[in-house]
Amino acid sequence: MAISSSTAILAVNIHQDSAPIRSEQRFQIPLFGKKSQFKCIESGGFKLPKRTQRHVVSKTNESLLSNLAAPELGKQNEQENEESSEKRRLADCWREIAGANDWAGMLDPIDPILRSELIRYGEMVQACYDSFDYDLYSSYCGSCRFIRRQFFQELGMGDCGYEVSRYLYATSTANLTKFFKKSRWPKVWSESANWIGYVAVSNDETSARLGRRDIVVSWRGTVTNLEWVEDMNTFLSPISADKIPCPDPTVRVESGFLDLYTAKDKNCRFCKYSAREQILTEVKRLIEMYPNEELSITMTGHSLGSALATLSAYDVVETGTNVRSDGRTVPVCVYSFAGPRVGNMRFRDRVERLGLKVLRVLNIHDIVPKSPGLFFNESMPRVVAKVVEEQPWCYSHVGVRLELDHKSSPFLRPEEDVGNAHNLEAHLHLLDGYHGKGQKFALTTERDPALVNKSCDFLQDHLTVPPSWKQYENKGMVRTKDGRWILPERPKLDDHPDDMHLYLSKLGLSS
Repeated sequence: MAISSSTAILAVNIHQDSAPIRSEQRFQIPLFGKKSQFKCIESGGFKLPKRTQRHVVSKTNESLLSNLAAPELGKQNEQENEESSEKRRLADCWREIAGANDWAGMLDPIDPILRSELIRYGEMVQACYDSFDYDLYSSYCGSCRFIRRQFFQELGMGDCGYEVSRYLYATSTANLTKFFKKSRWPKVWSESANWIGYVAVSNDETSARLGRRDIVVSWRGTVTNLEWVEDMNTFLSPISADKIPCPDPTVRVESGFLDLYTAKDKNCRFCKYSAREQILTEVKRLIEMYPNEELSITMTGHSLGSALATLSAYDVVETGTNVRSDGRTVPVCVYSFAGPRVGNMRFRDRVERLGLKVLRVLNIHDIVPKSPGLFFNESMPRVVAKVVEEQPWCYSHVGVRLELDHKSSPFLRPEEDVGNAHNLEAHLHLLDGYHGKGQKFALTTERDPALVNKSCDFLQDHLTVPPSWKQYENKGMVRTKDGRWILPERPKLDDHPDDMHLYLSKLGLSS
């Protein structure tokens, strides 16, 4: 296909963690087909944040990036999205976007505001990966690289409209040892804890645009390393066995997820409270902080993190933590990206009975959403399900499914690489170009396709975007005035608020 003379502006992100680069130059990149701009969809005045990292500007880079050609953006789809956004505001339809009607009629074709919101929440999950310290030769391996109050600012997301209210920690368990990262150095920030996510709340301006104050719980998962799948116990455990109340003793969930959610180490200041206790107390505190406002609770995560998002959302609803003192209920929604099955069919039934809304976004070539329960799951014939549904190795997905296919994107290589198919940035790229089943892939926002290769090698070679380009500059080493290179101490990490015991007592969880 010949390259059109018409062009569009695309911000190309090369190196997120390099030394500050002042230039804000954007490259003119040719597009195929008709003239088009990567326009950002506004959801009722809420503009999707652009993940614009620092730009490396050189003649060499400009020459390479001129090859990053996008396919034709569907002009008709673009016009329809703009007209739809003008007629509807997120503030007026946020309950439908959060699954009040189980997303009926919103997935095929996809609702443009829903697409925008899914990408926005996906960005908040990606922030967990971008801020996590994976370096085994760092004393802070397994922690967050940034202090809580500067979290979004350090990631270039200062305009996202949310403030982090607390960090979340979990302790290593025997079932998921490969998921946890530990430093090789003798002196470390924690012997047993890993940073696993955060709780954030929308500020006043963003709350006005959203139509409510939004409480977000974002769980960290895995980028491309899927070794943790091997660690998953293939057996289900009763959810009530770990003190999570449930009137039905036959409701079971994967034991490794349950362990990770409820385990604690009294000798560690970061995980002396379980992830469960941290979540429930913070949600309770934030609900009490805004007694006269419309609220929502949004749980989101990728990979193993999506399993924790589903489990914690179930816990919030089952325990009634989302019920206010006057009896009003705060709606809870889960946006799951590339998540595995969490529990059995009774767990699915219980989730539906409680009215918990779950939307699962997945790539059909990804193996993680097919696990566990590869053979015995919700897709079995009813006759077979009747026989095996009570067995401890029979699983079921929950909620509504939105299927994507990476082979539909001309940006991505079509081969089925296990790690690439599971990558979160690839899922967000696919959402950006998805319009409905059978419809042509056409990007709708200014989201940079180069982000896909941030931590993997998935983009077509002719785009000349290097694989795994995101690097932490000098692995955190800095040069002192006398010319020596050292790894500086980081600011003291947040652990738990002083009023934890108060809210544990209110929830009946104090020991």
